[in-house]
Amino acid sequence: MPTRRGRARGRALIRDILRMGDPRLLQPSARVEAFGTPALEALLEDLRDTMAARDGAGLAAPQIGVALQVVIFGGAPSARYPDAGEVPYTELVNPVLTPLSDEVEEGWEGCLSVPGFRGVVPRYLHLRYEGCDPRGQPLRREVSGFHARVVQHECDHLAGILYPMRMRDMARFGFTDILFPEAAAAED
Repeated sequence: MPTRRGRARGRALIRDILRMGDPRLLQPSARVEAFGTPALEALLEDLRDTMAARDGAGLAAPQIGVALQVVIFGGAPSARYPDAGEVPYTELVNPVLTPLSDEVEEGWEGCLSVPGFRGVVPRYLHLRYEGCDPRGQPLRREVSGFHARVVQHECDHLAGILYPMRMRDMARFGFTDILFPEAAAAED
C-alpha cells in the first residue's frame, strides 16, 4: 500500500483526489485480502478525513490513488446534496451489488474526481450490497433511492468507471454553478 501523502490539516491527513483524465481512475481495483490491519485502518482514516474535508457523500480508495476495493459513504445531508436524506455512514470492503428490480431512476450526480460538474445518471432504484466491514465481518443491506445511488457511484470507481461514462444524454451534463446557481451561491 502506498505511503500516506497529502495535505495535513490539524491531525487529519487530507489526501489529493485524482481527477478525471488520470489513468489510475480507469483501472480495476484488487480485493482486500487482510482485514483489521494498520494499513487498512490508515487507508480508511485517510478516506474519512479527505471525504469530510471535501464535503463528499462518498469516496472510493482509487480516488486517492489506492487500487483496492474499499469505499466509504454516508452521513448527514451535505451542502452538495441537501435534499438527499441521511445515509448511514458505511465502510465497505470488497463490495458486491445485486439489483433487486429492473427499475432504474435518472438523477443528478457529481463526483470529487470530476470537480465542478454534474450530470444525470441512470441507476438501479433498489439493490442489495454485500461485502465486509474493515474487520472482515459480513455486511449486507437492501437499499433504495439516494442510498442505492451513492453505493453504485462509489462501487463504480472500483471497476474504473466514472459517472460520465454511464450518462445517456450529454446535454444533461454541465458546470454545477451554471446548472444550479442557487446551490453554488449557498456554498460560497
